Amino acid sequence: MHRAQPKLDFIPPTFNPFMLRLVHWSLPILQRFRLLSWLPAGISPIEIVNGETLVNLYHQFQIGKIRLILAFRHCEVDDPLSGLYLFSRGMPKIARQQAIPLQSPIHSHFMYDRGMTIWAGDWLAWLFAQMGGIPVHRGKNLDWQAIKKARELLINGKFPLVVAPEGATNGHSEIVSPLEPGVAQLAFWCVEDLAKANRIERVVVVPINIQYHYINPQWSKLDWLLSELEADCGLSQQAIDIANTKEPEKLYYPRLLRLGEYLLSEMERFYHRFYHRHLPDLSQDSISSEENLTVRLQKLLDVSLQIGEEYFGLKKKGNIIERCRRLEEAGWNYIYREDRAAFKNLSPLKRGLADWIAAEADLRMLHMRLVESFVAVTGTYIQDKPCFERFAETTLILFDAIARIKGNKNPRRPRLGWRKSKVTIGEPIAVSDRAIAYRQNRQGAKQAVAQLTQDLQTALNEMIV
Repeated sequence: MHRAQPKLDFIPPTFNPFMLRLVHWSLPILQRFRLLSWLPAGISPIEIVNGETLVNLYHQFQIGKIRLILAFRHCEVDDPLSGLYLFSRGMPKIARQQAIPLQSPIHSHFMYDRGMTIWAGDWLAWLFAQMGGIPVHRGKNLDWQAIKKARELLINGKFPLVVAPEGATNGHSEIVSPLEPGVAQLAFWCVEDLAKANRIERVVVVPINIQYHYINPQWSKLDWLLSELEADCGLSQQAIDIANTKEPEKLYYPRLLRLGEYLLSEMERFYHRFYHRHLPDLSQDSISSEENLTVRLQKLLDVSLQIGEEYFGLKKKGNIIERCRRLEEAGWNYIYREDRAAFKNLSPLKRGLADWIAAEADLRMLHMRLVESFVAVTGTYIQDKPCFERFAETTLILFDAIARIKGNKNPRRPRLGWRKSKVTIGEPIAVSDRAIAYRQNRQGAKQAVAQLTQDLQTALNEMIV
């Protein structure tokens, strides 16, 4: 983004049932090619666990007994395909088997990051609006337009509301990032709004986990991708005789560790030389190389965020995810000018200065984007469970980082084989039963939101296998 832009407008949801039918019809194609990615290998089959629970809750929603929030785990960009399958094919099939009457269409409103429409384009903004999506300006302390629309749909919408409680993807199928309090707060607001309207529906939150497994792990494709990344880094390629290797994990682990250590060392030198940052030498510490890698990575991520925070005049506050969101908002404020009328009437000189600042803000935000890629990465993730899935996830995160450094802000990931998606429906949480604690006082409300958020975190973690 090299030019200043007018303020980002709120995109109101305008649900179109015809568009929903078209997307449902095209789902098998999307599953196979994932929006025409590099390799024709996608997601199939999609398994649904405990789907009867969701079908029963959806039926109660449709007959006016409950209002429903679906807290979907969102670890990567392919997740919506599993969600679409759940609503368009999985739930109708289970409903027929259980003889539970469900009205068509079976769908949900959903909240999505407003930033997605920036890097993907206006077509995605139009599509999400047609599908009933609510854009959320993540960096804002409170996006009141999005909150107002979400609260309105929560009590009056034709469909339940889907929210990703982590707030962003982390690239790890088996690690749940710390949850943001948005789902819990929306649930309690819904309880309040129903009470004000003298309505008796109960509010229920359902945790839903999505986890991926490669059907036939193809180490040859992982070998190809590692060779590509080694070439990008100027490293010698390490040939592995895959056909005659019974335990490929033992051979690929040192190779991946070498690549990660090299990339980390290069970034440490980069920030030391060009940003004058001192990063401590941990090479003599008496800890394992994996633990050393984790400590070094966390220090590097902290320094990377400091670069942006100092430029935008922000104080270091909160965890890594919170710091990323604040940096994103600061950058958007430099690029997207709030006063639309004043922006249109800028003199050529002021417009040139605005473009200058926008380009620099966009460049500073690259440090934050790099941090986002590694927000859940640890040096022990593969060591704890050396399976193909974890090798693939970590290698793809390295691919994202190297692609961004090379100048590709929206890298299209290569496919490493067909995957099975497992969608697990958790036990519903009755939020209305917790309303007394929430209503006591301000501190009680804060504690109730925190407890519900923690219960969701626990539920999602327990569903990972």
